Amino acid sequence: MAVKKYSPITPGLRHRVSNLNTEVTTDKPHKALTVGMRKTGGRNHTGKMTMRNRGGGHRRKYRVIDFKRDKEGMSAKVLTIEYDPNRSAYIALVEYTDGEKRYILAPNGIVVGTEVMSGSTALPEVGNAMYLSDIPLGSSIHAIEMTPGKGAALARSAGTFGVLMGKEGRYAIVKMPSGEVRRILMTCKATIGTTSNPDHGLTVMGKAGRNRWSGRRPRVRGVAMNPVDHPMGGGEGKASGGHPRSRTGIMAKGQKTRKKNKYSDKLIITKRKSKSKR
Repeated sequence: MAVKKYSPITPGLRHRVSNLNTEVTTDKPHKALTVGMRKTGGRNHTGKMTMRNRGGGHRRKYRVIDFKRDKEGMSAKVLTIEYDPNRSAYIALVEYTDGEKRYILAPNGIVVGTEVMSGSTALPEVGNAMYLSDIPLGSSIHAIEMTPGKGAALARSAGTFGVLMGKEGRYAIVKMPSGEVRRILMTCKATIGTTSNPDHGLTVMGKAGRNRWSGRRPRVRGVAMNPVDHPMGGGEGKASGGHPRSRTGIMAKGQKTRKKNKYSDKLIITKRKSKSKR
């Protein structure tokens, strides 16, 4: 895994830091596992803009990912490691012994030719999907289910992982990437290892055009708007502002947005750590 910093021979390259994608082995997806995608531009079914700063961007195809890993007891061989424009981690095309091919989230360190397996007969090796009840304590895990059989929901982005800290009754105690410690049913599955592309967070776009290619439009600061447009707008000169908040008035720093008495509160042992330095 490596990133490249460019020489400033053009303004767009002056600050750019890109991922070399040295782990990627092909640039052509498996056609049978891709479907077309249509862009919304941030509009809902009535045409109203419900998400600002979206639109444009390069055309994409969605890769159908096997988040459930429900083909148990059968080994699969990794054929390719691929870039997926719809997620930050890499994906791996695997072929089972019966000839079926599927995409899975690629764990960090996996290479072409590696054998992976799912189910209670799998060993605790990188890339194998196992029930939490079978995973050794202290293991790094990713693609963690929250509901048995529903498919991976937690620790799916680049370079993330949870840690299996303990087991009590029918629950496993897992430390999340956010620092939260929570209980998850031991009948849920997780994949051994950490997700691929850990250097994703080190990349720097370098120019506004690269954001446009990603489908992100320019974003105007709230303090640069008028009072009718934003709670932080207006004022003479630079005397505008106030407490940082969103366009709809939700506080940006410090305000709790989680529901009180949420059903899953009883499963959380330690809440995630605050990122503020206060």
